[in-house]
Amino acid sequence: MQINFSHRQSAHCESGVSSNLLLHYGVNISEAMAFGIGGGLFFGYLPFLKVNKLPLTTYRCEVGGIFKRLTKRLGVDVHWQKFKDPEKAMSAMDRKLAEGVPVACRTGAYWLPYFPPAFRFHFNMHNLVVFGKNGHGYLISDPVFPEPVHCSEKDLLKARFAEGPLAPKGTMYYLTRVPEQMDLPGAIVKGIKGVCRRMLKTPGPFMGIRGIRFLANQFEKWPRKLGKRKASLYVGQVIRMQEEIGTGGGGFRFMYSAFLQEAGGVLKEDRLMEISEKMTSAGDRWREFAVIGSRICKNRASPSESYSAMADILRDCAKRETEIFKELWTLLR
Repeated sequence: MQINFSHRQSAHCESGVSSNLLLHYGVNISEAMAFGIGGGLFFGYLPFLKVNKLPLTTYRCEVGGIFKRLTKRLGVDVHWQKFKDPEKAMSAMDRKLAEGVPVACRTGAYWLPYFPPAFRFHFNMHNLVVFGKNGHGYLISDPVFPEPVHCSEKDLLKARFAEGPLAPKGTMYYLTRVPEQMDLPGAIVKGIKGVCRRMLKTPGPFMGIRGIRFLANQFEKWPRKLGKRKASLYVGQVIRMQEEIGTGGGGFRFMYSAFLQEAGGVLKEDRLMEISEKMTSAGDRWREFAVIGSRICKNRASPSESYSAMADILRDCAKRETEIFKELWTLLR
């Protein structure tokens, strides 16, 4: 049992799954366009939420938010389902596959055996598409891999019911209706405005531009407050969340830049091309931040590559992104 599903590798799992599922139903939009319409760009430093016993840093919106907003703005209907019983979850997926419907699942990446050992850590927000069953295993379009992969029923079940923070609880979802006509320009504008609101106007100190500045202040405190070893662990967590999970802080900025370029063509607005270049520059600064952090973790940092230097880069990123989102808001309001 195998569905004729076109696999395309992508930079990030949720935006890749979104783009690939829409392509299956004849809607050919890029991963960057899916990410932008879905309002994927964000930032949050949440010290009260722990991943592997360390504070959570996120460079994108909430899990599932990209897909939900993308499909809503394009008028696509989706069926979502969670399960308590693993057997019922696998049976429900099998029934949809037998009907010729590709099924997306949220999983714990640690339990997917096709991941290289270095990337198998407890992360319960990984999205993939199941498009066939072969014996006791499943054919999977995992968008972060160049080719489709195979996973045993036992391993996929364990991944769908991984425990820990943000447990997937067997979540699966699939498209039920795709309209013949879509308002792509309207969806693009809504996507940009949504990101501007969340980055500029989210209340509290932990999210959006305020969150970037808050993290900068924390960086300056960590060596004294936590000690060298624990501070290094905290830095490593921030960098891992940026560069190893999904496409990372800089990578998300580059993807959003690509979206703004495409949006400029659709909306016939040259200023979006100029703002796209500014977003690329912001992404470059995020990557500089990650390089210094990795050197600190490996005890290879030069005297100028310090926690204070990383804090300064974060403040520069906040300044750049404030200007970008204010300019976008003014342009499209």
